[in-house]
Amino acid sequence: MGHYIFSDEHEQLRKSVRRFVERELAPYADQWEAAGGFPDEVFRKLGAQGFLGLRYPEEYGGQGGDYYTAIVLAEELVGAKAGGVGTAVEVHTEMATPPILKFGTDDQKQRFLVPAIKGEKISALAITEPEAGSDVAAIRTMAVRDGDEYVLNGSKRFITNGCRADFAVVVTRTAKEEHWAGLTLFIVEKGTPGFTVAKKLEKVGLHSSDTAELVFEDCHVPAANLLGQENQGFYHIMWELQGERLIGAAGAVAAGQRALDLAIEYGTQRRQFGRSVAKFQANRHRLAEHATALEAARQMVYATAWRVQNGEYPVKEISMAKVFSTRVAFEAADFALQLHGGSGYMMESEIQRLWRDTRASRIAAGTDEIMLEVIAKELGL
Repeated sequence: MGHYIFSDEHEQLRKSVRRFVERELAPYADQWEAAGGFPDEVFRKLGAQGFLGLRYPEEYGGQGGDYYTAIVLAEELVGAKAGGVGTAVEVHTEMATPPILKFGTDDQKQRFLVPAIKGEKISALAITEPEAGSDVAAIRTMAVRDGDEYVLNGSKRFITNGCRADFAVVVTRTAKEEHWAGLTLFIVEKGTPGFTVAKKLEKVGLHSSDTAELVFEDCHVPAANLLGQENQGFYHIMWELQGERLIGAAGAVAAGQRALDLAIEYGTQRRQFGRSVAKFQANRHRLAEHATALEAARQMVYATAWRVQNGEYPVKEISMAKVFSTRVAFEAADFALQLHGGSGYMMESEIQRLWRDTRASRIAAGTDEIMLEVIAKELGL
């Protein structure tokens, strides 16, 4: 039985995405991990299937679906067996392009959103800086008006898709004082003079997604590429982060479930002292505990997704879902690796990859600590 938020159409979509992932993504996981990235062609294939625009309006080439379709996609991308693939796709569909749909002009939607949905242009979201991560108000990248352009100076780091992106939604400061009220978003295109990829960063996990340090040095951006309202970027990006966090929670639960499934499979096959290791009470109980925690996280994600779909803006519950889901997912992966023993610690095992990749989910889109601060404030503390 499926969950009540999912209709027969959602389950058909799930089957369709799963078939695509099993055919076009999973067989190449090891190759892409070793190479440090997957081909841009993957975006075009996803776009051709309609998977990059599931919940976007048909007038821009989307499928016109609801929020639950994004949940389905996030869950099924875990089947790619390389967390970086799902991360790169979700940055594109759920982090960089939603602000263009909500705040962009029709011209911006035609120039950036439409080709992004087709997979013809790849997007990135550039927020984090060397001195500004969770504290968005501390952003220092400046944008100064110069006639019909803005001149950007500054740098960004830890930017997923940064090496390959055709455009990036960049958070800048348009008021000199460090304050949340002086931030503005710009769409900066690849090839713009003064915009360079300074470095491809090496990560512990998520090897199949590229992560970059970006530099803006007297980078002239047309005023037509200002996204939303000047000095309102903080509100725009805080809205975007909520969707990013809930999708991240959904993907984390799916990854944790994958790790648990592999642990159960291995535990029932691996025999020690005359019986399978899953039959030892200590292991059976731990597996049961992780199954329970993951189910609780899944129900929390689905219940919160229902509220989003019905027009609510449940910041507290999204933060709860994000911190709880990512923690239990990593804990499940950690125990799965332990159960596998030395086999799990070998680079050829899927478990070690899940272990490394799920750890990142507790940092990206808001650390555990930031989520707890948000929850505390929502509780009036």
